[in-house]
Amino acid sequence: MAKRDSGLRFQPSGGTRTAQVPTGKKQRLTIERLANDGRGVGFVDGRTWFVAGSLAGEEVEARVLGAHGKVVEARTERVFQASDLRRPAPCPHFGRCGGCSVQQMPHAEQLALKQHMLAEQLSRVAGVEPEEWAAPLTGNEYAYRRRARIAVRWDARAKRLDVGFRAASSQDIIAIDQCPVLVQALQPIMTALPAMLASLSKPQALGHVELFSGSANAVLLRHTAPLAEQDLATLKAFCETHDAQLWLHGEGEPQPVDPSAQLGYELAPWNLQLAYRPGDFVQVNAQVNVAMIQQALAWLAPRPDERVLDLFCGLGNFALPLAQNVREVVAVEGVDTMVQRATDNALSNDLQNVKFYRADLSQPLDKAAWVAEGFSAVLLDPPRDGAFEVVGKLKSLGAERLVYVSCNPATLARDTVELKKQGYRLRRAGILDMFPQTAHVEAMALFEASK
Repeated sequence: MAKRDSGLRFQPSGGTRTAQVPTGKKQRLTIERLANDGRGVGFVDGRTWFVAGSLAGEEVEARVLGAHGKVVEARTERVFQASDLRRPAPCPHFGRCGGCSVQQMPHAEQLALKQHMLAEQLSRVAGVEPEEWAAPLTGNEYAYRRRARIAVRWDARAKRLDVGFRAASSQDIIAIDQCPVLVQALQPIMTALPAMLASLSKPQALGHVELFSGSANAVLLRHTAPLAEQDLATLKAFCETHDAQLWLHGEGEPQPVDPSAQLGYELAPWNLQLAYRPGDFVQVNAQVNVAMIQQALAWLAPRPDERVLDLFCGLGNFALPLAQNVREVVAVEGVDTMVQRATDNALSNDLQNVKFYRADLSQPLDKAAWVAEGFSAVLLDPPRDGAFEVVGKLKSLGAERLVYVSCNPATLARDTVELKKQGYRLRRAGILDMFPQTAHVEAMALFEASK
């Protein structure tokens, strides 16, 4: 029996579908304002454009990097009418490399942007403003980064080894032979690295490279297959020329080629040396790191008779300076290897009054044995996810003062809501310019228990 045509046709439920803006398309537009991440915001045909490398009030030509719905992500290709604030970017790779996205902005404006971002999150999410704003904590604008990860990829079709940093909003690798934000000690290594890697006989086996500078300079090579003897000899000679340790990361943990090699950094004001290994978390900005510790101690104002809790303690970056000022420090970290590393750092610096423990810091701490005696002050430096579960129980520990070091204003603001519920007030807050030339915001906040 033949099917009858009912004359019905399926139609999209949302009506006519709007065509997406194709990647690579160029668009001339006016930048109305800056978003919190430093990108310019413009509007064309009902869509919101976020344009990297632009400033408020400018007329630019933007190239589309991607689009979804009514949002278009783009980068500045040309500036037709520049803002009076615009400055020449010192890096020749600006606009293509995915790092240092606000170099076109004077440093004072960068700080103002970060300050606004922190204030906006605290106000909108937590409904608070600190009783006192601290001045931004700053260091050098350039030559500050003591650690860098460099992408390496063999292009089989072009028979070429790409070495550099990832492009903005892309997995493309931008060839880099200089980087103004790297510390001076790593600049010669960065310049010579691409040619040396390209000379190796099995470039397909290369993963990525990491550079470190502290008590020594180091080059870590990630490799996915055993290295040829001649390639290992080339790597050793390169590192010897640049007075750097060579670390290899194949299967298992990274290992130094010379078993006696040690990596570390100094906290000079406290005469402390902290050892670490590639893969451990280390603040990349040594100058701001020292200033951050000094400010945290000043705000926390620890007394010699006090017991202080340090959460997310890492290698002991805060715990060891704290231990020089108080009766006892209890420091807690979620990773066993970091607890051991921090314990070793305390022993090597002859500090007996700090104890390190492992705990799951995504869970409440009220069951831990070391909580029972309580603490008069707490310092915490959580990752981007914040410390929501931890801060929910801090008042029960008896803490009068709390210094919260944050790398994400959004989670700091969220956790501030919980601290307010427990009767803490936001006494002081300010930004830490750990990453100049980027829109990344770090912050410090002092909370005090209400009387």
